[in-house]
Amino acid sequence: MRLVNRALFVSFAAVLVVSSGLAAADSKDLKSSPQVKAYEAVRKAVQAGDFEAYKKAMTKESAKKMDEQIKESKMDTKKGMEFLKAMEPADLKYTDLKVNGKKATLMATGKVAGEANKGTIELEQEDGQWKVARQSWTNAK
Repeated sequence: MRLVNRALFVSFAAVLVVSSGLAAADSKDLKSSPQVKAYEAVRKAVQAGDFEAYKKAMTKESAKKMDEQIKESKMDTKKGMEFLKAMEPADLKYTDLKVNGKKATLMATGKVAGEANKGTIELEQEDGQWKVARQSWTNAK
């Protein structure tokens, strides 16, 4: 009986080690996905304050809406990019990615203004490239 229990314990421990290794690999795999790379292009543009690069990384519809919002608010693009930079999550970690044809949803966690947030980033494939359609961040549990 002891031998059986020991064998079960060793098997269970091996499964845990393999499972945690796979989870770590999955997290690393997310960073190499074309969807995460598309979102990283948005983040890079925001950090650089590059409005044109930001719009190129967004879907055409989202870029058009951004232009409209900037115009309606009478805010220049530099101030708009400064606002986006202030709202950019820190300590970003990608937690999940679901791809369904030409649409994808990327889940992430990060800190906005020092507070833990969960993010949902929706992406679409447009002209053969993944682009960010919209993102939302919430501190709700």
